[in-house]
Amino acid sequence: MSIKARFVHTNLIAQDWRRVAQFYERVFGCRRVPPERKLRGKWLEDGTGISNAEIHGVHLLLPGYSEEGPRLEIFQYNHEEKRQGTEVNQPGYAHIAFAVEDVEAARDAVIAAGGGSVGEIVSTDIPGPG
Repeated sequence: MSIKARFVHTNLIAQDWRRVAQFYERVFGCRRVPPERKLRGKWLEDGTGISNAEIHGVHLLLPGYSEEGPRLEIFQYNHEEKRQGTEVNQPGYAHIAFAVEDVEAARDAVIAAGGGSVGEIVSTDIPGPG
C-alpha cells in the first residue's frame, strides 16, 4: 500500500551554495524562491544527528513549473565531511535531468558555467517516460 504523496524538492549539499545556485539560475533559468535559508537549532541537530549544525542556502524553482512546482534545494552546512571521489556507477544520487532543445549547446553552456561532462553525447530510443 502506498501513501498519498506529492514530490516537493531535491536537496543538494554544496561547498559553496551561492556558486551552485547561480549556476542553475544562469544555465537553466531556475528562479530563487525567497527567503534564503539560515537554519539552526536543536531541531536541526536532532534531525541530522550533527552537533551545532547550521545550514545556509536557497530554494530554486525549476523551469517549466508553476510557483508551487518542484524545487531544487541547495544547502551548505557550517561543517562538512570530506567525500571520496564520485563515479557515475556508484549507488546514490546520480543526476538531474533537464529537457533541452539542443543537447550540445546545453552541454557547452554547462561547461562554460563551471560544470562538467561525463562521456560522449549519444542518442538512442529508450521505451517509457523520460
